[in-house]
Amino acid sequence: MENNVHDLRKDQFMLTGGFARDGYDWWWHSFTAENDATGEEKSFFVEFFLCNPALGGSKPIYGQLVQNKIKGLKPSYLMVKAGCWGKDARQLNRFFGWDEVDLGLGVPFYVAADDCLACETDLIGHVKVTEEEAKRPELMSDAGEMYFDLHLKKNVAFNVGYGTSKPMRDLQAFDMYWHAEGIKTFVEGKVILDGQSYTVKPGTSYGYADKNWGRDFTSPWLWLASSNLRSNITGKHLYNSAFDIGGGRPKFMCFPMERKLLSMVFYEGHEFEFNFSKFWTKCTTDFAFKEFDDEVEWVVSQSTRWARIDVDVKCKKEDMLFVNYEAPDGTKRHNRLWNGGTGTGRILLFERSGRSLKLVDDIEALNVGCEYGEYTN
Repeated sequence: MENNVHDLRKDQFMLTGGFARDGYDWWWHSFTAENDATGEEKSFFVEFFLCNPALGGSKPIYGQLVQNKIKGLKPSYLMVKAGCWGKDARQLNRFFGWDEVDLGLGVPFYVAADDCLACETDLIGHVKVTEEEAKRPELMSDAGEMYFDLHLKKNVAFNVGYGTSKPMRDLQAFDMYWHAEGIKTFVEGKVILDGQSYTVKPGTSYGYADKNWGRDFTSPWLWLASSNLRSNITGKHLYNSAFDIGGGRPKFMCFPMERKLLSMVFYEGHEFEFNFSKFWTKCTTDFAFKEFDDEVEWVVSQSTRWARIDVDVKCKKEDMLFVNYEAPDGTKRHNRLWNGGTGTGRILLFERSGRSLKLVDDIEALNVGCEYGEYTN
C-alpha cells in the first residue's frame, strides 16, 4: 500500500479498552491565514484533545489542580486548544466534562461539545480565556479569544505502516501512536483572534492535519512538517509536495526503543519514505536539536537503500511557545516543549543507487510546523 493513501479508520476515536481509563486522543490542525485589514500572514492551530473518557462526568477533571493531585484523581476532559504563532504566540484552552461531549464513535470521526466541532471536513469553535482564568495553572492556558469556522480538504496522507495497523491498534502496545491524514491539507474559512478578522484561503493555507493517541508521550519529541515548498534549483513552487517528520523515542510494551523517526517526503507525486519499522529498507537516522539565544534549530539526516534526506530547520524563539499537555496519569513532564509554525528550512533530497547519490532537489521550506521537547522532571 502506498503511504499517501487515506485511511479514515486510523483517524477515528481510539480511547477504548485500557486507553479509556489511561489514554489520550487528539486531532491537530495547523494553517496560515491573512489579516483582513492589513494583509499580514499569520499561522494558527486548532486541536481537539481527549483524555480518560471512562473517568469523566458532568465537569472536567483537571490533573494539575492541587486538590485533585492530593486525591489521586487523573485528568478527564475534552480540551479544545486554539492559538497562533508569531510575536503574540499563545495557546487558549477550553475544557468540557464528558457528559457535554458528543462522539460519533465511528468512521469518519466526530467530536462536538457546545459550539465546538471537529470532523474530517470541518473545524468550528470558540475559545475564550480571561486574564484571571489564565492565572489558574490547571488550565495550562494563556489569555485571549479565538473563533474559527473552517472547512478542510485533506489532500495527501502519511500512513506510517505496521505500527498503526489494526493488530497494533487493538494490542495498544505503543505508548504513543501517530497517523497523519493530511500532511497537505487545503483549509478554507475564517478566524477571529481578539477581534481581528483573518481569511484562510485554500491555496495559501499550507494546512496540516494529524492525529496522536496513546497512554503517554515521548521524550525526546520531534515534529517537522510543511507543504509550502520551493525548488532552489528551478525556482518553482512545488505545488504537489509536502514533507512530514515525527518521533523521538517510542515505547513498545512499555520498553523504550532507540531514538527513531518516521518521515515522508511527498515530492511532486513521488514518495520517499524513511521508516525504521520497515527493516528491509535499512533505514538509519540521526537528529539533533540546538538552542541559541534567538532561535532554535533541528538537524535531521535519514537514509535508506533507495534514498536520503538532509533537513535543516530554524525558527525564531519569539515566534514560538511552550505547548502544554498533561499525560493521562496526571503528570506534566513536558514543560519546555518548543512549538512553532513559522519555521524555515532546507531539504536536500537524494535518490540512492548502491553507494552513489543523485540529487533529486534542493528544497526551500517555509511555514514549517516544528516541535521539540524533552522531559524536565
